[in-house]
Amino acid sequence: MSALSDARIARLAHLILDGVRAANLADFPNHAAALREIKKTLTDYVNRDSSLDEIVRQKIGSLSRPVPPGSREWEILYRKYREEEVKKHKERS
Repeated sequence: MSALSDARIARLAHLILDGVRAANLADFPNHAAALREIKKTLTDYVNRDSSLDEIVRQKIGSLSRPVPPGSREWEILYRKYREEEVKKHKERS
């Protein structure tokens, strides 16, 4: 996943906050604080996702034989290693 710009994160934060309010799922007394928290959460998610992607690509690249990016085998290994890394991350949290 490519990193999102600050402008895109801000736009997503506004869309999320507006959607939650429109659906009457929550009422936020401090609109600015709610936006900051949503932006922080989105940024943390994107950063974690980018880190996981890098780790998984390094694992595939370190295999004893090359696996061509985009091949079926590469895609399968990517999913497998990513699931393993997500589990590790959850266990540490």
